Amino acid sequence: METVGSWLQVVHDAYPPAHASDWDNVGLQVGDPAWSVERVLVTLDVTGAVIAEAAEGPPTLVLAHHPLLFRPLPALTPSSASGRTALAAARAGVAVAAAHTNLDVATDGAGTSDPVAEVLDLRDATPLTSGLGDGDRVKLVTFVPEEAVAGVIDAVSAAGAGRVGDYERCTFRVRGTGTFRPLAGADPYSGEGLGQDAAEQEDRLEVEVPRRRAADVVRALIAAHPYDEVAYDLVPLLDHAQVGFGRVGDLPTPRSLGDIATLLRTGLPAPHLRLAGEPERTVSRVATVGGAGDSLIGAAMGAGAELYITGDLRHHVTLDALEQGLALIDAGHHATEVAAMPRWIERLRTLSGDAGLRAPVIASTVQTDPWRRA
Repeated sequence: METVGSWLQVVHDAYPPAHASDWDNVGLQVGDPAWSVERVLVTLDVTGAVIAEAAEGPPTLVLAHHPLLFRPLPALTPSSASGRTALAAARAGVAVAAAHTNLDVATDGAGTSDPVAEVLDLRDATPLTSGLGDGDRVKLVTFVPEEAVAGVIDAVSAAGAGRVGDYERCTFRVRGTGTFRPLAGADPYSGEGLGQDAAEQEDRLEVEVPRRRAADVVRALIAAHPYDEVAYDLVPLLDHAQVGFGRVGDLPTPRSLGDIATLLRTGLPAPHLRLAGEPERTVSRVATVGGAGDSLIGAAMGAGAELYITGDLRHHVTLDALEQGLALIDAGHHATEVAAMPRWIERLRTLSGDAGLRAPVIASTVQTDPWRRA
């Protein structure tokens, strides 16, 4: 049986909660990890209509970008919109989970800043913000006699180790000599007996492990290893991937702001787009952040951008940016992020299939953009 927990494991392996901002709220928000899942409904926002749609079908996990429960609720009652929606989900047995800023910074093409970069065909696009920090992965190092290596690799791989990008069972091995002297109570795998110095030809085996699966992998290692005392290390890894908010890159050829606005209106689509700057101005270097990104205007200018594309731009910060020579396009919070949902759905289908999950991943049919043309 596929469960909420098994689906969250797939989501969190690809979009680690450790990559979410410390102010964010990601992961399971309504439901029980043991609940059955027969379909996954993907949506940008969780509304009452989305929960009603989920409740009409088989046991469903609603997987959203925007968290239903973003700030702590003083009480779970119908007095707030999020409380009312969460209660409706719980009553209907609909689980709700979110991947928010951990999806924003994704590097697999499903990040919420990738659609704008693709519409404009930005060249050499890199994250607008990035930095090294404690990663979501550790390296397991252990020492195994040659004849047991294959079994140990089988065991730790089945427990979640050794997955790097689109590859699995990724390890590094080097031959060496281990020495030991067994004492009273030991049950040595080899050697001349208790109290005798001994040596064993061993492979040093290294494999990367998602931090959240480290305990399971160690248990699998110990169960599969032939030694009565298993030597191993878990080494923290820095996050060396280019993980960060936004994208910044260069247009293939300089374009006018008016032309870029037209591309975005049709390519995202972004019907409520606003332009700050002279439409005839030509720009070459562009920065973008999906959703609400006016807090990163300084990062855009620092990266040499001439144009910054995001959503929810406020009046005064926009005026200040224009005074400093930066043109801006507010393409809308909804438009910049909902354009990433189809790519995310495709990635989820691939990732879940690789993990042996078969529940269909489908897009919600509910329109959650609150804005309409007047």
